[in-house]
Amino acid sequence: MSPPTPALRHQVIKIYKELLYLGRDYPQGYEFFKTRLHKAFASQKDLADEAKIRAGIKRAEFVKKEIEALYYLKRYRTLRQRYDKA
Repeated sequence: MSPPTPALRHQVIKIYKELLYLGRDYPQGYEFFKTRLHKAFASQKDLADEAKIRAGIKRAEFVKKEIEALYYLKRYRTLRQRYDKA
């Protein structure tokens, strides 16, 4: 069953693609990330209530921010490790 409106469907696909893109550098590997992401989205495919779909999109946005924070922290630690030796 697809989301009730094309706009919601577009938002879901957009956040899915953004998360896939972020998963390229995931510490446990892209394949691990991709399969977990697919399972997470597939488990919610039967949602028809607009409010629940919007809540799922918000949760996905939160996950996206957490992954970005993980990457920034990793970059910060690497740079700090490099330049603190001097």
